Amino acid sequence: MEENQRLTKFIYKLLVAMIAFIGMFILAMVLGAADISPKDVWLALTTNEIGDKILIIREIRLPREIAAVLVGAALAVAGAIMQGMTKNPLADPGLLGLTAGANAALAITMAFFSSINYFGIVIVCFIGSAIGAIFVFGVSSIKKGGFTPLRIVLAGAAISTFLNALAEGIAIYYKISKEVSMWTAGGMMGTSWRQLQIIAPFIVIGILTALFLSKQLTILSLSEEVALGLGQRTTLIKVILFIVIILLAGSSVALVGNMVFVGLMIPHLARVIVGSDYRFIIPMSAILGATLMVFADTLGRTINAPYETPVAAIVAMMGLPFFLFIVHKGGKTI
Repeated sequence: MEENQRLTKFIYKLLVAMIAFIGMFILAMVLGAADISPKDVWLALTTNEIGDKILIIREIRLPREIAAVLVGAALAVAGAIMQGMTKNPLADPGLLGLTAGANAALAITMAFFSSINYFGIVIVCFIGSAIGAIFVFGVSSIKKGGFTPLRIVLAGAAISTFLNALAEGIAIYYKISKEVSMWTAGGMMGTSWRQLQIIAPFIVIGILTALFLSKQLTILSLSEEVALGLGQRTTLIKVILFIVIILLAGSSVALVGNMVFVGLMIPHLARVIVGSDYRFIIPMSAILGATLMVFADTLGRTINAPYETPVAAIVAMMGLPFFLFIVHKGGKTI
């Protein structure tokens, strides 16, 4: 009976979050440098009419905002998984070396394999994310005492700085700074339907796998001993979840470049709303992450229109105070 009540409350909360997301998405389609009305959006989505405004919606704004939805959901879910697996409330794909690893791999690829296609870039970003994470956890485990939240964050900051410097050094030496900077600045500008066709399946598969393993992640986040006692194959679950994190973080970097703090903030907000059960945290994180990224992208397009304000800068301005707040609380969740 109590379980049914919890599920009912969660469904209501998820519906409210969905309504907020849909409202934000509609605003994102309307607001911007071009004068677009809700009627234009409706015509673009439901008819075959052709016109300047309709083409702007179909070929520029719609793929751009879908990219924001995918990236926001992917980073939020990746952050939730990382926080659950490591029991570290400061865990975030951008803070723990995953996005920096993907950036470095991207720069190396653009320098030595400039003719590589987009699918190849996606695979390279997956490999770079994995290497970045392995470096961080390897450095964190050198000293006795285990993976403490502070040690992992410090290792993540050091490795991220090194990998970002490596990417910049390669870009300068091989005179590809402009190309690398455009990609890694963090933003949805220029996203195409072709890119979405390649990236979307990876993100969807990653999120669905996270939802499928959310019950196991809940038990794992409470106690690994309890998980073993219940017959869970904890090593296998951790490996699968780690692969999911790589898929989600690597896909995000391949699509929009470097983006931090989304995976830190959103899981905390989701816990405040739905509690500590990852069966509820994962879907709520996906919706909240998508909403936040669409909001940030809309803000970036409108506050200084017709010029673009980098989305990564907007997200960082929101995320840094949140990060400092969590640190001030001693690493405890809000």
